[in-house]
Amino acid sequence: MTEVSRTRARGRRSRPHTRRDSAPDQNPHLRVPFITRRIPPYDLLDEEALVRIEQAADRILAEIGMEFREDPETVELFRQAGGKVRQVSPETWNIKFEPGMIREILRTAPSRFTQYARNPANSVEIGGDAMVFAPSYGSPFVMDLDKGRRYGTIEDFQNLVKLAQSSPWLHHSGGTICEPTDIPVNKRHLDMVYAHMRYSDRAFLGSITAPERARDSIEMCRILFGPDFVEQNCVILGNFNTTSPLVLDGITTRGIREYASAGQGSIHLPFLLGGAVSPLTMAGAIAQCLAESMTSCALTQLVRPGAPAVLAGFLSSMSLRSGSPTFGTPEPALGSLVMGQLARRLGMPLRCAGNFSTSKQPDAQAMQQSMMSMMSAIQGGANYILHSAGFLDGLLSMSYEKFVMDTDMCGALHAYLRGIEVTDDTLGVEALAEKGPGEHLFGTEHTLRHYQSAYWDSALNDDQPFESWEEQGSIDAAQRANTRWKSILDQYEAPPMNADTDEALQDFIARKKASMKDAWY
Repeated sequence: MTEVSRTRARGRRSRPHTRRDSAPDQNPHLRVPFITRRIPPYDLLDEEALVRIEQAADRILAEIGMEFREDPETVELFRQAGGKVRQVSPETWNIKFEPGMIREILRTAPSRFTQYARNPANSVEIGGDAMVFAPSYGSPFVMDLDKGRRYGTIEDFQNLVKLAQSSPWLHHSGGTICEPTDIPVNKRHLDMVYAHMRYSDRAFLGSITAPERARDSIEMCRILFGPDFVEQNCVILGNFNTTSPLVLDGITTRGIREYASAGQGSIHLPFLLGGAVSPLTMAGAIAQCLAESMTSCALTQLVRPGAPAVLAGFLSSMSLRSGSPTFGTPEPALGSLVMGQLARRLGMPLRCAGNFSTSKQPDAQAMQQSMMSMMSAIQGGANYILHSAGFLDGLLSMSYEKFVMDTDMCGALHAYLRGIEVTDDTLGVEALAEKGPGEHLFGTEHTLRHYQSAYWDSALNDDQPFESWEEQGSIDAAQRANTRWKSILDQYEAPPMNADTDEALQDFIARKKASMKDAWY
């Protein structure tokens, strides 16, 4: 029996309770394995502007082309599909694509798919009107108010997975939630994937830093879910970056092929810094993003038609005085709205934006920038939102305090995305009629019926009068967050895992580690 079948009944039994008490953050009516949006996405550009962007992307692919490095098998796949290949050096090729060719290849990519979790109650849908929040990804440093900024360790990695698992407002465990620098580079992927499997029962991302590490991630999923289940279902995603401008290196393309050949999902993300690796103007950056992401996605369909693939965009502005990236600014937010429109026209799921910030502390700047960026993903119709919690310092640092501040915001977005239901009951005319003009509504039947679910209830905000706040020590949001993440970890309980499965995973990890020497770069 696989881990999925063992936990199927348990997953049904473990759904959150619906009782509400006097503690904060009691929002059982908002808790879902993924969000089904009930508000429409915002369409920023008209048809003419969208067509011009798509035509610019086609021109990029037809006239400039994409460069491929150190992977002749990928080059041959595109050659057979009709790409015009020109060898630039022994290990480098330029491929140009006729307008419409890449879109035609992408016709077999699913517009929506399921990523299964080991607890079936936590499986997620990606695409269409479904939206998934996942933690931040890739920071080499972590920080908190007690110890400051430091290199991440496997203990930090495990702690952050536990925080994500404990939040009802995240749906996905994420991937490299921080870089565990105390483990050799060539072995740390094993510990990271295991941490997601052991300390969370949600869906997760696997390793992409080398093809063999991608294979290890998928093989560990075969142990966890069973090989037959993995062959027929998506249980893991890889988050792949193009090398902008207009390059796909061999490590990336071989990793994409590993995931696709196993029928697993992949995200295809250009990281575009305006004026550095993309045009400074947002329209040009969007066109380049579309061209790069579509080409990367297309590789999955050449390997295995129907393999899940996610279009993606990481659009960033830059301080032209210092050359530093700037996050949470308005222009990339507008770009995310347009990427949403383009993804819907293409019929593909989208990953973009998140709680981005360049602030060095969990402060007002951090949350202002985060809200600007996150709302663009919400309004733009993104389906998978990585970096939903913890992002600070321009992605260089994962903050424990900002993690819980961000997840609290994610809870509010659950309520926002529900929209407004208009029925005879919600219009509440009888509530006004019950006591008549000039009378309060505290004790009306309508109020008593709706008080548990009418409003989102923050776990972190201080909404009491100034005098009460002052008497209690004038504690600010970052200090409250510091107390909260410690409390969450103190109360954390790992989701149960079958002992035989756990033993098989640990045996696989031990054998893989013993088969190679440590490498620290």
